[in-house]
Amino acid sequence: MPVVSVNGIRLHYGVHGQGEPVVLVSGAGTSGQSWLLHQVPDLVAAGYQVCVYDSRGIPPTDECAEGFTVDDLAADLAGLVEHLGAAPVRLVGTSMGAYTVQELALRRPELIRQAVLMASRAHPDVLRAQLATSEIELADSGVGLPPPYRAAVRATQMLSPATMDDELAIRDWLALFELAPPDGPGVRAQLALQPMPDRRAAYARITVPCHVISFGDDLITPPRFGRELAACIPHATFDLVEKAGHLGYLERPGIVDGIILKHFAGARARTQKPTHT
Repeated sequence: MPVVSVNGIRLHYGVHGQGEPVVLVSGAGTSGQSWLLHQVPDLVAAGYQVCVYDSRGIPPTDECAEGFTVDDLAADLAGLVEHLGAAPVRLVGTSMGAYTVQELALRRPELIRQAVLMASRAHPDVLRAQLATSEIELADSGVGLPPPYRAAVRATQMLSPATMDDELAIRDWLALFELAPPDGPGVRAQLALQPMPDRRAAYARITVPCHVISFGDDLITPPRFGRELAACIPHATFDLVEKAGHLGYLERPGIVDGIILKHFAGARARTQKPTHT
């Protein structure tokens, strides 16, 4: 992957296809490579140029183990978009990646044509806040959990019952989670970004066209948070994908990618000049 110096760090990214630019922004502890199996091929086939990257904290991008803020992540993304020379771009973010996109939409709206926000929210809640802080305490404790146990817990947190009950599918997911557990000082720094503050009032100032996608079985960000986020952002629209957990873009990629492309195509149609025959 190419490397660019932005916002004081070395950021690794990759560009695929030709056409109008789309940048995909991953969640906490997740490499940009996670988009390559489904979203990148589908968007490229639809005529878009797609950029994926490893966010600050995820090697080989600089880990910045000393810590960072969501403002840093938003500035990194702004620097990447400016480096690509393709603004305004379409952005698709999930979980922490969506949080990053939301903050960039406030600070640099001129860089964004449209945004899709998946598995996201505008404010914290007691249970998930405790989960986030507990994960940080666990990381700092030095306790090493057995990889099979960590994989099973992650599957329970991130996937839908439909996937967990599929004996063939869940074996593959467990193997994946055991092979690549979220770990390292950079991931710990990403975890420290949670719980997020209450941003409902701030997001009422977003002017970028946004579409929010929630997943019906998401335990980390239940659909009510997505609906609230969409209600906060002026003129935002909303979709719910059933039988999908927090990683719904990987569990139900056909449905999710269809929603993304429909949203993008709708904006394309609105900006085209009418023709007469």
